[in-house]
Amino acid sequence: MGKNHKIQVMELFAGVGGFRLGLERANPDLFEINWANQWEPSRKSQDAFDCYARNFNNGTHVNEDIATISEEAFQQAAPDLIVGGFPCQDYSVARSLSGEKGIQGKKGVLFWEIRRAIAHTHPKYVLLENVDRLLKSPSRQRGRDFAVMLATLRDLDYSVEWRMINAADYGFAQRRRRVFIFAYKNGLSFDCEQGQYSKEEIVFKNGFFAKPFAVKDEPYKNRIDSVELPEDIVEISDEFSFTFHPAGVMRNGEIFTAHVDPIQIEPTTLGEILLDETEIDEKFYLSKEEEEKFDYMRGPKKIERQSADGHKYYFSEGGMSPTDSLDKPGRTMLTSEGSKNRSTHIVEVNGRKRRLTPIECERLNNFPDNWTAGMTDRMRYFCMGNALVVGLIEIMGKRIEKIEKQNEVVDVQLELSLS
Repeated sequence: MGKNHKIQVMELFAGVGGFRLGLERANPDLFEINWANQWEPSRKSQDAFDCYARNFNNGTHVNEDIATISEEAFQQAAPDLIVGGFPCQDYSVARSLSGEKGIQGKKGVLFWEIRRAIAHTHPKYVLLENVDRLLKSPSRQRGRDFAVMLATLRDLDYSVEWRMINAADYGFAQRRRRVFIFAYKNGLSFDCEQGQYSKEEIVFKNGFFAKPFAVKDEPYKNRIDSVELPEDIVEISDEFSFTFHPAGVMRNGEIFTAHVDPIQIEPTTLGEILLDETEIDEKFYLSKEEEEKFDYMRGPKKIERQSADGHKYYFSEGGMSPTDSLDKPGRTMLTSEGSKNRSTHIVEVNGRKRRLTPIECERLNNFPDNWTAGMTDRMRYFCMGNALVVGLIEIMGKRIEKIEKQNEVVDVQLELSLS
Protein backbone atom coordinates (compact mmCIF):
# COMPACT_ATOMS: atom_id res chain seq x y z
CA MET A 1 0.00 0.00 0.00
CA GLY A 2 1.31 3.47 -0.85
CA LYS A 3 3.28 5.08 1.94
CA ASN A 4 1.03 8.13 2.26
CA HIS A 5 -2.18 6.29 1.51
CA LYS A 6 -4.96 7.08 4.00
CA ILE A 7 -8.57 6.04 4.33
CA GLN A 8 -10.49 9.18 5.29
CA VAL A 9 -13.18 8.27 7.82
CA MET A 10 -16.39 10.07 8.81
CA GLU A 11 -17.79 8.91 12.16
CA LEU A 12 -21.52 9.54 12.68
CA PHE A 13 -23.27 9.09 16.07
CA ALA A 14 -19.76 8.77 17.43
CA GLY A 15 -20.63 8.28 21.12
CA VAL A 16 -17.38 8.00 23.07
CA GLY A 17 -15.44 6.90 19.99
CA GLY A 18 -15.59 3.10 19.85
CA PHE A 19 -15.41 2.96 16.05
CA ARG A 20 -12.47 5.35 15.94
CA LEU A 21 -10.61 3.56 18.70
CA GLY A 22 -11.04 0.20 16.92
CA LEU A 23 -9.91 1.53 13.54
CA GLU A 24 -6.90 3.28 15.02
CA ARG A 25 -5.94 0.07 16.81
CA ALA A 26 -6.22 -1.77 13.48
CA ASN A 27 -3.85 0.65 11.73
CA PRO A 28 -3.33 4.24 12.90
CA ASP A 29 -1.30 5.02 9.75
CA LEU A 30 -4.14 3.97 7.44
CA PHE A 31 -7.35 5.19 9.07
CA GLU A 32 -7.64 8.95 9.48
CA ILE A 33 -10.85 9.93 11.25
CA ASN A 34 -11.07 13.49 9.99
CA TRP A 35 -14.72 14.31 10.84
CA ALA A 36 -16.96 13.10 13.66
CA ASN A 37 -20.40 14.05 14.91
CA GLN A 38 -21.92 13.37 18.31
CA TRP A 39 -25.05 15.01 19.68
CA GLU A 40 -27.26 13.87 22.54
CA PRO A 41 -30.70 15.49 22.03
CA SER A 42 -32.51 17.11 24.94
CA ARG A 43 -29.47 17.04 27.23
CA LYS A 44 -27.70 20.11 28.54
CA SER A 45 -24.47 18.27 29.23
CA GLN A 46 -22.89 16.56 26.23
CA ASP A 47 -20.87 13.99 28.15
CA ALA A 48 -20.17 11.57 25.28
CA PHE A 49 -18.99 14.38 23.00
CA ASP A 50 -16.80 15.84 25.74
CA CYS A 51 -15.27 12.39 26.29
CA TYR A 52 -14.64 12.01 22.55
CA ALA A 53 -13.02 15.44 22.25
CA ARG A 54 -10.89 14.79 25.35
CA ASN A 55 -9.53 11.48 24.02
CA PHE A 56 -8.97 12.45 20.38
CA ASN A 57 -7.03 15.56 19.38
CA ASN A 58 -7.05 15.64 15.59
CA GLY A 59 -9.91 15.96 13.13
CA THR A 60 -13.11 18.01 13.16
CA HIS A 61 -15.44 17.21 16.08
CA VAL A 62 -19.00 18.46 15.61
CA ASN A 63 -21.44 18.68 18.53
CA GLU A 64 -24.61 19.48 16.59
CA ASP A 65 -27.86 17.79 15.62
CA ILE A 66 -26.91 15.88 12.48
CA ALA A 67 -30.11 17.00 10.73
CA THR A 68 -28.77 20.59 10.80
CA ILE A 69 -25.45 19.75 9.13
CA SER A 70 -25.19 20.85 5.51
CA GLU A 71 -24.46 18.64 2.53
CA GLU A 72 -21.44 20.89 1.88
CA ALA A 73 -19.97 19.96 5.28
CA PHE A 74 -20.32 16.27 4.39
CA GLN A 75 -18.72 16.83 1.00
CA GLN A 76 -15.77 18.74 2.45
CA ALA A 77 -15.02 15.77 4.73
CA ALA A 78 -14.76 13.61 1.55
CA PRO A 79 -14.86 10.24 3.36
CA ASP A 80 -13.69 6.94 1.90
CA LEU A 81 -15.41 5.18 4.81
CA ILE A 82 -18.49 6.21 6.83
CA VAL A 83 -19.00 4.48 10.19
CA GLY A 84 -21.60 4.79 12.92
CA GLY A 85 -23.93 3.15 15.40
CA PHE A 86 -27.45 4.55 15.18
CA PRO A 87 -30.78 4.01 16.99
CA CYS A 88 -33.25 1.36 15.86
CA GLN A 89 -36.38 3.28 14.85
CA ASP A 90 -39.50 2.98 12.68
CA TYR A 91 -38.38 3.13 9.03
CA SER A 92 -41.78 3.40 7.35
CA VAL A 93 -41.70 5.59 4.24
CA ALA A 94 -44.24 7.20 1.94
CA ARG A 95 -44.48 8.89 -1.43
CA SER A 96 -43.81 12.60 -1.51
CA LEU A 97 -46.87 14.82 -1.48
CA SER A 98 -46.76 15.28 -5.27
CA GLY A 99 -46.77 11.50 -5.68
CA GLU A 100 -43.52 11.00 -7.58
CA LYS A 101 -41.28 8.11 -6.65
CA GLY A 102 -39.19 9.04 -3.68
CA ILE A 103 -39.17 8.65 0.05
CA GLN A 104 -40.25 10.62 3.04
CA GLY A 105 -38.80 8.94 6.08
CA LYS A 106 -40.40 9.64 9.43
CA LYS A 107 -38.98 12.82 10.89
CA GLY A 108 -36.17 12.11 13.30
CA VAL A 109 -35.24 8.71 11.86
CA LEU A 110 -31.48 8.97 11.91
CA PHE A 111 -30.85 6.41 9.18
CA TRP A 112 -32.05 9.00 6.66
CA GLU A 113 -29.20 11.23 7.83
CA ILE A 114 -26.76 8.39 7.11
CA ARG A 115 -28.36 8.10 3.68
CA ARG A 116 -27.93 11.84 3.15
CA ALA A 117 -24.25 11.64 4.08
CA ILE A 118 -23.67 8.68 1.74
CA ALA A 119 -25.62 10.26 -1.14
CA HIS A 120 -23.49 13.41 -1.02
CA THR A 121 -20.08 11.78 -0.52
CA HIS A 122 -20.22 8.35 -2.23
CA PRO A 123 -17.67 6.64 0.05
CA LYS A 124 -16.10 3.34 -0.95
CA TYR A 125 -17.25 1.68 2.26
CA VAL A 126 -19.91 2.04 4.96
CA LEU A 127 -19.73 0.20 8.29
CA LEU A 128 -22.73 0.48 10.61
CA GLU A 129 -23.82 -1.10 13.90
CA ASN A 130 -27.25 -1.60 15.41
CA VAL A 131 -29.16 -3.72 17.91
CA ASP A 132 -30.02 -7.26 16.80
CA ARG A 133 -33.77 -6.62 16.79
CA LEU A 134 -33.30 -4.44 13.69
CA LEU A 135 -33.47 -7.62 11.58
CA LYS A 136 -36.97 -8.44 12.87
CA SER A 137 -38.61 -5.06 13.36
CA PRO A 138 -41.35 -4.00 13.39
CA SER A 139 -43.12 -6.96 14.99
CA ARG A 140 -46.25 -6.37 12.87
CA GLN A 141 -44.28 -6.55 9.60
CA ARG A 142 -41.12 -8.55 10.27
CA GLY A 143 -38.01 -7.49 8.37
CA ARG A 144 -39.52 -4.36 6.82
CA ASP A 145 -37.16 -1.86 8.42
CA PHE A 146 -34.01 -3.74 7.45
CA ALA A 147 -35.36 -4.24 3.92
CA VAL A 148 -35.90 -0.48 3.61
CA MET A 149 -32.28 0.05 4.65
CA LEU A 150 -31.02 -2.53 2.15
CA ALA A 151 -33.11 -1.04 -0.68
CA THR A 152 -31.82 2.43 0.19
CA LEU A 153 -28.22 1.21 -0.09
CA ARG A 154 -29.03 -0.69 -3.29
CA ASP A 155 -30.43 2.52 -4.82
CA LEU A 156 -27.22 4.35 -3.83
CA ASP A 157 -25.25 1.71 -5.81
CA TYR A 158 -23.89 -0.42 -2.96
CA SER A 159 -23.76 -4.12 -2.21
CA VAL A 160 -24.27 -5.08 1.44
CA GLU A 161 -23.26 -7.77 3.89
CA TRP A 162 -24.52 -8.11 7.44
CA ARG A 163 -23.73 -10.29 10.43
CA MET A 164 -25.19 -10.46 13.92
CA ILE A 165 -22.11 -11.00 16.11
CA ASN A 166 -22.02 -12.02 19.75
CA ALA A 167 -18.69 -10.61 20.96
CA ALA A 168 -18.21 -13.50 23.42
CA ASP A 169 -18.24 -15.99 20.50
CA TYR A 170 -15.01 -14.45 19.25
CA GLY A 171 -13.01 -14.22 22.46
CA PHE A 172 -14.35 -11.09 24.15
CA ALA A 173 -15.60 -10.62 27.71
CA GLN A 174 -19.25 -9.75 27.04
CA ARG A 175 -22.20 -11.63 25.58
CA ARG A 176 -23.22 -8.64 23.49
CA ARG A 177 -25.12 -9.25 20.26
CA ARG A 178 -25.09 -6.52 17.65
CA VAL A 179 -25.80 -6.38 13.93
CA PHE A 180 -22.93 -5.05 11.82
CA ILE A 181 -23.62 -3.86 8.29
CA PHE A 182 -20.84 -3.49 5.71
CA ALA A 183 -21.68 -1.82 2.39
CA TYR A 184 -19.22 -1.40 -0.47
CA LYS A 185 -19.53 0.61 -3.66
CA ASN A 186 -20.33 -1.42 -6.74
CA GLY A 187 -17.41 -1.48 -9.17
CA LEU A 188 -14.61 -1.68 -6.59
CA SER A 189 -12.18 -4.56 -7.11
CA PHE A 190 -13.58 -6.12 -3.91
CA ASP A 191 -17.04 -6.02 -5.48
CA CYS A 192 -15.69 -7.67 -8.63
CA GLU A 193 -13.97 -10.37 -6.56
CA GLN A 194 -17.10 -11.05 -4.52
CA GLY A 195 -19.07 -11.34 -7.76
CA GLN A 196 -17.08 -14.48 -8.58
CA TYR A 197 -18.62 -16.31 -5.62
CA SER A 198 -22.13 -17.53 -5.00
CA LYS A 199 -23.99 -15.63 -2.29
CA GLU A 200 -23.74 -18.73 -0.11
CA GLU A 201 -19.95 -18.77 -0.52
CA ILE A 202 -19.83 -15.08 0.43
CA VAL A 203 -21.78 -15.63 3.65
CA PHE A 204 -20.01 -18.84 4.73
CA LYS A 205 -16.44 -18.51 3.39
CA ASN A 206 -15.29 -15.52 1.39
CA GLY A 207 -17.25 -12.43 2.39
CA PHE A 208 -16.30 -9.44 4.52
CA PHE A 209 -17.39 -11.09 7.78
CA ALA A 210 -16.75 -14.78 7.00
CA LYS A 211 -12.98 -14.38 6.72
CA PRO A 212 -12.27 -12.90 10.19
CA PHE A 213 -15.38 -14.26 11.97
CA ALA A 214 -15.36 -17.90 10.91
CA VAL A 215 -18.54 -19.99 10.88
CA LYS A 216 -19.33 -23.67 10.41
CA ASP A 217 -20.03 -24.94 6.91
CA GLU A 218 -23.67 -25.79 7.61
CA PRO A 219 -26.35 -23.29 8.71
CA TYR A 220 -27.94 -23.69 12.13
CA LYS A 221 -31.05 -25.92 11.78
CA ASN A 222 -30.72 -25.51 8.00
CA ARG A 223 -32.11 -21.95 8.19
CA ILE A 224 -31.45 -20.26 4.85
CA ASP A 225 -33.69 -18.05 2.71
CA SER A 226 -33.48 -15.84 -0.36
CA VAL A 227 -35.67 -13.14 -1.86
CA GLU A 228 -35.49 -10.26 -4.32
CA LEU A 229 -36.33 -6.79 -3.04
CA PRO A 230 -39.11 -4.95 -4.88
CA GLU A 231 -37.87 -1.99 -6.93
CA ASP A 232 -40.19 0.49 -5.21
CA ILE A 233 -39.08 1.35 -1.69
CA VAL A 234 -42.62 2.50 -0.80
CA GLU A 235 -43.93 -0.94 -1.75
CA ILE A 236 -41.33 -2.44 0.60
CA SER A 237 -42.51 -0.13 3.38
CA ASP A 238 -46.19 -0.93 2.81
CA GLU A 239 -46.14 -4.64 2.01
CA PHE A 240 -42.78 -6.38 2.34
CA SER A 241 -42.18 -8.93 5.09
CA PHE A 242 -39.33 -11.41 5.29
CA THR A 243 -37.31 -13.45 7.78
CA PHE A 244 -33.78 -12.08 7.86
CA HIS A 245 -31.36 -14.50 9.50
CA PRO A 246 -28.28 -13.36 11.46
CA ALA A 247 -26.04 -13.24 8.35
CA GLY A 248 -26.60 -12.37 4.74
CA VAL A 249 -25.66 -10.54 1.58
CA MET A 250 -27.53 -8.27 -0.83
CA ARG A 251 -26.24 -7.70 -4.37
CA ASN A 252 -28.34 -5.86 -6.97
CA GLY A 253 -31.42 -6.29 -4.79
CA GLU A 254 -31.02 -10.06 -4.54
CA ILE A 255 -30.82 -11.31 -0.96
CA PHE A 256 -29.40 -14.49 0.51
CA THR A 257 -29.58 -14.96 4.28
CA ALA A 258 -28.57 -17.75 6.65
CA HIS A 259 -28.47 -18.53 10.36
CA VAL A 260 -24.73 -19.09 10.62
CA ASP A 261 -23.16 -21.06 13.48
CA PRO A 262 -19.95 -19.39 14.74
CA ILE A 263 -16.71 -21.31 15.20
CA GLN A 264 -16.22 -20.04 18.71
CA ILE A 265 -13.02 -18.71 20.24
CA GLU A 266 -12.58 -19.19 23.99
CA PRO A 267 -14.09 -16.06 25.57
CA THR A 268 -12.49 -13.81 28.16
CA THR A 269 -14.28 -14.33 31.49
CA LEU A 270 -15.77 -11.72 33.78
CA GLY A 271 -13.28 -12.75 36.45
CA GLU A 272 -10.36 -11.95 34.14
CA ILE A 273 -11.35 -8.30 33.66
CA LEU A 274 -12.06 -7.44 37.31
CA LEU A 275 -9.88 -4.96 39.17
CA ASP A 276 -7.97 -6.11 42.23
CA GLU A 277 -10.24 -5.76 45.28
CA THR A 278 -7.73 -3.39 46.89
CA GLU A 279 -8.61 -0.89 44.14
CA ILE A 280 -12.39 -0.99 44.74
CA ASP A 281 -14.03 2.00 46.39
CA GLU A 282 -16.34 1.06 49.26
CA LYS A 283 -19.30 2.72 47.50
CA PHE A 284 -19.51 -0.17 45.00
CA TYR A 285 -20.17 -2.82 47.67
CA LEU A 286 -23.78 -3.70 48.50
CA SER A 287 -25.30 -2.96 51.86
CA LYS A 288 -27.40 -5.68 53.50
CA GLU A 289 -30.57 -3.92 52.31
CA GLU A 290 -29.24 -3.69 48.74
CA GLU A 291 -28.29 -7.37 48.78
CA GLU A 292 -31.85 -8.27 49.75
CA LYS A 293 -33.25 -5.94 47.07
CA PHE A 294 -31.08 -7.49 44.33
CA ASP A 295 -31.88 -11.03 45.56
CA TYR A 296 -35.56 -10.20 45.14
CA MET A 297 -35.16 -8.54 41.73
CA ARG A 298 -33.09 -11.40 40.36
CA GLY A 299 -35.34 -14.09 41.83
CA PRO A 300 -38.41 -15.70 40.17
CA LYS A 301 -41.73 -13.84 40.53
CA LYS A 302 -45.40 -14.24 39.88
CA ILE A 303 -47.21 -11.05 40.87
CA GLU A 304 -50.92 -10.32 40.49
CA ARG A 305 -51.55 -6.93 38.86
CA GLN A 306 -54.53 -4.94 37.71
CA SER A 307 -54.79 -2.94 34.50
CA ALA A 308 -56.43 0.52 34.30
CA ASP A 309 -59.74 -1.05 33.20
CA GLY A 310 -59.80 -3.40 36.20
CA HIS A 311 -58.56 -6.53 34.40
CA LYS A 312 -56.45 -8.75 36.66
CA TYR A 313 -53.36 -10.52 35.30
CA TYR A 314 -50.13 -12.10 36.53
CA PHE A 315 -46.70 -10.67 35.83
CA SER A 316 -44.19 -13.56 35.72
CA GLU A 317 -40.42 -13.39 35.64
CA GLY A 318 -37.94 -16.25 35.68
CA GLY A 319 -35.16 -16.38 38.22
CA MET A 320 -31.49 -15.70 37.57
CA SER A 321 -28.40 -16.39 39.64
CA PRO A 322 -27.99 -13.97 42.58
CA THR A 323 -24.51 -13.11 41.28
CA ASP A 324 -22.83 -13.20 37.87
CA SER A 325 -20.46 -16.10 37.25
CA LEU A 326 -16.81 -15.08 37.19
CA ASP A 327 -16.05 -18.08 34.96
CA LYS A 328 -18.20 -16.84 32.06
CA PRO A 329 -18.20 -13.66 29.97
CA GLY A 330 -20.41 -10.86 31.30
CA ARG A 331 -24.00 -10.51 30.23
CA THR A 332 -25.04 -7.73 27.84
CA MET A 333 -24.42 -4.42 29.56
CA LEU A 334 -27.37 -2.01 29.37
CA THR A 335 -27.51 1.77 29.87
CA SER A 336 -29.09 1.06 33.29
CA GLU A 337 -25.92 -0.72 34.49
CA GLY A 338 -25.04 0.35 38.03
CA SER A 339 -28.63 1.18 39.00
CA LYS A 340 -30.95 -0.92 41.21
CA ASN A 341 -32.07 -3.10 38.31
CA ARG A 342 -32.04 -6.87 37.76
CA SER A 343 -29.87 -6.39 34.66
CA THR A 344 -27.05 -4.77 36.67
CA HIS A 345 -24.06 -7.07 37.06
CA ILE A 346 -23.44 -8.22 40.66
CA VAL A 347 -20.20 -10.03 41.45
CA GLU A 348 -19.15 -11.77 44.66
CA VAL A 349 -15.44 -11.63 45.52
CA ASN A 350 -13.97 -12.73 48.86
CA GLY A 351 -17.48 -13.20 50.25
CA ARG A 352 -18.64 -9.65 49.45
CA LYS A 353 -21.11 -8.64 46.75
CA ARG A 354 -20.69 -5.51 44.67
CA ARG A 355 -21.51 -3.74 41.42
CA LEU A 356 -18.99 -3.49 38.62
CA THR A 357 -16.96 -0.29 38.64
CA PRO A 358 -16.98 2.06 35.60
CA ILE A 359 -13.45 0.86 34.71
CA GLU A 360 -14.63 -2.77 34.68
CA CYS A 361 -17.51 -1.76 32.41
CA GLU A 362 -15.00 -0.11 30.08
CA ARG A 363 -13.06 -3.38 30.06
CA LEU A 364 -16.25 -5.30 29.18
CA ASN A 365 -16.34 -3.23 25.98
CA ASN A 366 -12.58 -3.47 25.41
CA PHE A 367 -11.96 0.26 26.09
CA PRO A 368 -8.84 1.47 27.92
CA ASP A 369 -9.19 2.02 31.67
CA ASN A 370 -10.67 5.42 32.60
CA TRP A 371 -11.67 6.22 29.00
CA THR A 372 -14.87 7.86 30.31
CA ALA A 373 -13.29 9.46 33.40
CA GLY A 374 -14.47 13.02 33.99
CA MET A 375 -18.23 12.38 33.96
CA THR A 376 -20.47 11.02 36.73
CA ASP A 377 -20.47 7.27 37.41
CA ARG A 378 -24.08 7.12 36.21
CA MET A 379 -23.10 8.63 32.85
CA ARG A 380 -20.05 6.38 32.60
CA TYR A 381 -22.35 3.35 32.94
CA PHE A 382 -24.80 4.89 30.46
CA CYS A 383 -22.10 5.52 27.84
CA MET A 384 -20.74 1.98 28.15
CA GLY A 385 -24.27 0.59 27.89
CA ASN A 386 -24.51 2.37 24.53
CA ALA A 387 -21.00 1.51 23.33
CA LEU A 388 -19.78 -1.31 21.15
CA VAL A 389 -17.01 -3.85 21.75
CA VAL A 390 -13.96 -2.05 20.37
CA GLY A 391 -12.03 -5.23 19.52
CA LEU A 392 -14.68 -6.24 16.97
CA ILE A 393 -14.10 -2.98 15.07
CA GLU A 394 -10.34 -3.54 15.24
CA ILE A 395 -10.84 -6.91 13.51
CA MET A 396 -13.10 -5.32 10.88
CA GLY A 397 -10.58 -2.51 10.37
CA LYS A 398 -7.88 -5.09 9.57
CA ARG A 399 -10.26 -6.69 7.08
CA ILE A 400 -10.85 -3.31 5.38
CA GLU A 401 -7.07 -2.82 5.25
CA LYS A 402 -6.69 -6.08 3.32
CA ILE A 403 -9.49 -5.09 0.94
CA GLU A 404 -7.86 -1.69 0.39
CA LYS A 405 -4.50 -3.34 -0.41
CA GLN A 406 -6.30 -5.53 -2.92
CA ASN A 407 -7.98 -2.47 -4.49
CA GLU A 408 -4.61 -0.74 -4.81
CA VAL A 409 -2.98 -3.72 -6.52
CA VAL A 410 -5.83 -3.86 -9.05
CA ASP A 411 -5.64 -0.07 -9.62
CA VAL A 412 -1.87 -0.28 -10.29
CA GLN A 413 -2.35 -3.18 -12.69
CA LEU A 414 -5.07 -1.20 -14.50
CA GLU A 415 -2.80 1.86 -14.79
CA LEU A 416 0.04 -0.28 -16.19
CA SER A 417 -2.26 -1.91 -18.76
CA LEU A 418 -3.50 1.51 -19.93
CA SER A 419 -0.04 3.11 -20.15
